[in-house]
Amino acid sequence: MTDLVSYAFADGVATLTMDDGKANAMNPAMQMALNAALDRAEADKAIVVLTGRPGVFSGGFDLSVFKAGNPQVTFQMLTGGAQLAQRLLSYPHPVVAACSGHAMAMGLFLLQCADVRIGLNAGATFQANEVLIGMTLPYFALEALRERVATPHLHLVGTGLAYSGADAVQAGLLDEAVAPESLAAAVQAQVDRLKKAHPASFTATKQRLRASVMGALPQAIESDKADWMRLGTAKA
Repeated sequence: MTDLVSYAFADGVATLTMDDGKANAMNPAMQMALNAALDRAEADKAIVVLTGRPGVFSGGFDLSVFKAGNPQVTFQMLTGGAQLAQRLLSYPHPVVAACSGHAMAMGLFLLQCADVRIGLNAGATFQANEVLIGMTLPYFALEALRERVATPHLHLVGTGLAYSGADAVQAGLLDEAVAPESLAAAVQAQVDRLKKAHPASFTATKQRLRASVMGALPQAIESDKADWMRLGTAKA
């Protein structure tokens, strides 16, 4: 596993920890590392715990890639992010997101793809900030948000409103918000609970629950790709 994502497997649980030393930017290298980790977890038939470095889950797509102005790399990054969300949503075993800090833009979208989302009740911001920095929410991101976010809040999320703590739970961006020192215990409690599920029954039920969003994602991603190509992937 690369230094960007560490993989620790024990007792049927694979912990994937993102750490690029900064904001855990979702650039092609990070996406490749996460996909490799998910390959390994799937081979291990593992419950996945996805987390980040202390203080940050992910700050979203890598703005330096946008600024570099290479259309091919930008398109690769955007498409790779959409496909990563699709993959995490369809992962056959439980996924618990241990949101160790801020989750912004693509980081927030990835968070919504977990089965259980636990974040911090203080010191963390949950925000889709695209409209604040001259970008448009991608179709795939709207599908991921629509799957989990309460309808009255979905439009507020789209305006770039920042959430934290209990407000993020109320909006549907998190399932639970805990103190930083309680995050590990809260995650372990959910993992212990999920271990009791019958594997085949869990997978079949997850597929039924996710049927709507998984049915909508392929066309959403194709629409995004068409937009990104039309715009030269300078904005997305």
